[in-house]
Amino acid sequence: MSWNQWVRQIHRWLSIAFTVGVVVNIVHIVAWGGEEPAVWVYLLALLPLALLLFTGLYLFVLPYATRWRGGRRGSGRRPPCPAGSRSAGVEVTAIPEGAQ
Repeated sequence: MSWNQWVRQIHRWLSIAFTVGVVVNIVHIVAWGGEEPAVWVYLLALLPLALLLFTGLYLFVLPYATRWRGGRRGSGRRPPCPAGSRSAGVEVTAIPEGAQ
């Protein structure tokens, strides 16, 4: 696995840990009648959230950094369709030169 794939996988697992931490917070507050939970209950959600910040920023900047370094991978552009091809059953016809 490449570095990018590792970061993506870690980001996914951190998001699951964050969700579980938030659910534990809500269950604890509801089960104990609105009583203030211990600090460690809050940290269950905050620690994964802090790590999600760094992995999310890395994943956000990744396409821009790839383009800045001169890479063409993942540009998001599709190659042009060959002349006369059909896309999704819609026929494309040429517009006469004087008609705009």
